[in-house]
Amino acid sequence: MNGQLRRNAEWLRRWAGWMVVMSSVSLGGCASMYVDGNLPETPRSEFRMPEKPQAVQLAFEFRTSGTANTRATDYLKGKVLAQVQESGLFSSVSDRPVQGGALLTITVNNVALKDDAFAKGFIAGLTFGLAGSTVADGYEGNLRYLPPSSGRAALDHGAKHVIYTSIGTGSPPVGSLKTASGEEAVTLMLKQLLGRLLGNLSKDPGFPTGQPTGNSTEAAKQL
Repeated sequence: MNGQLRRNAEWLRRWAGWMVVMSSVSLGGCASMYVDGNLPETPRSEFRMPEKPQAVQLAFEFRTSGTANTRATDYLKGKVLAQVQESGLFSSVSDRPVQGGALLTITVNNVALKDDAFAKGFIAGLTFGLAGSTVADGYEGNLRYLPPSSGRAALDHGAKHVIYTSIGTGSPPVGSLKTASGEEAVTLMLKQLLGRLLGNLSKDPGFPTGQPTGNSTEAAKQL
C-alpha cells in the first residue's frame, strides 16, 4: 500500500471524516471514488408501512473511529433528516422532542479498513486484495428506535458500507459504483446505508404493523 496515500487518508479522516471533504481537498494525482456494490438502495416499495405513522425525534451523529465528528455531523444531518421524513414511516420528523416521546437515534461511524483480514470480516460479499493505490473506508450504521408507548423495548438495527478511493493505477473491487466526486460518493453511501436501516426497522415485529407500500431529550443525550 502506498505510504503517502495512507498518511494523507489518515490526515483527512482526523480533520473531517475523510470522505466528507474529499471533494474539496486534493490527495494529489488522479483520484477516483467508488461505492461498494454489495448494499444496493432499498426501494420504499419494500418498506412495511405503519397504519398510523407517529411523530419522531431524530438524533443523528457522525463518528470517526468512534469519536464524535461535529463538522461531518453538521454536513450530513440535513440529508439524514430528509431521507427519514421521505421514508413515510413517521408522520413528522424533528430534531426536538415530540409528543409521545418517540426517538430515532442514528449513528454512522467511519472506520479505516487497514488490512484484508479486517476488511473481509467487515461486511459479507466484499472482494479484497485491492490493486495499486486503493484505500477502503468502512461505514458502520446503527439505528435505535424508542417507540412512543412507555415501557416498550427499543428496536436496534445495523448495516455496513464501504467507499473506495483509487489513485493512479489503483483498481477498485469488481461491482463497485464509480462516482463523480467525494460528495457524490458520500451521498450515495449514506442513502443506501439509511435505506437498509429504515427498511429493516419497518419490518421489525416491534414496529407498528402495516402493509408494504405500493410504489426525548434525555434519551438523545445518550447518543
